[in-house]
Amino acid sequence: MAWLVLAIAGLFEVGWAIGLKYTEGFTRLWPSVGTVGAMIVSVLLLGWAMRSLPVGTAYAVWTGIGAIGTVLLGIILFKEPATVARLVCVGLILAGIVGLKVTH
Repeated sequence: MAWLVLAIAGLFEVGWAIGLKYTEGFTRLWPSVGTVGAMIVSVLLLGWAMRSLPVGTAYAVWTGIGAIGTVLLGIILFKEPATVARLVCVGLILAGIVGLKVTH
């Protein structure tokens, strides 16, 4: 159950990272409210998952999910470059997440 909660926390991290772009420096009310809400949910879920997962593993997986999701959504939503090098690096992050899960 902790792994599922951690994955959801990672998705909320993606949400707030992407949300930051839409807040325009926290000058837009509703995107700002949504972003702060996603931040709070993400950290609360991370904390819950850490009750039974090692802190280093949980934090690395949480940030890894956030990084992968944010890069991929940046490519899709904001037309950021999808170079081979960037995608290989995303693959390496994914390999690290899988490795942490397998060795837990």
